[in-house]
Amino acid sequence: MKVETPVSVRLTRRYEATAERVFDAFLDPERARKFLFHKPTAQMISVEIDARVGGRFSFVDRRDGVDVEFAGQYLEIDRPRRLAFSLQVENVAMHGDHVLIEIVPAGKGCELTLIHDVSPSLAEFQGRIEQGWIGIFDELVKVL
Repeated sequence: MKVETPVSVRLTRRYEATAERVFDAFLDPERARKFLFHKPTAQMISVEIDARVGGRFSFVDRRDGVDVEFAGQYLEIDRPRRLAFSLQVENVAMHGDHVLIEIVPAGKGCELTLIHDVSPSLAEFQGRIEQGWIGIFDELVKVL
């Protein structure tokens, strides 16, 4: 049986905020709803976060009248350095991608590196996935 190698999206961004503040934004429902899996032109309908290893999350964003759910399970939570989770996007990536976020102090702020492993069957969406994370990183600045 051949094991398929995932396609990876890798991005790095610096923030003028502490590693703790950036890390906590991903797990705080009130802040996360403003940037995580949310398009500025859409309406975030619901956010549920069970911030523990094995806990699940769900974000439902209404986009052009269609509810899109982003869901997954936390695989690793090591505040403020590492956050890993599975990710399924309704009707797109139902089998579960893997996302790893690493945050290290850098100067007066921190540096965040994201690695999003995508199934090879979704390789054609690599550019869209990268643009999605760039948008998320841009919106994250507003909640820090």
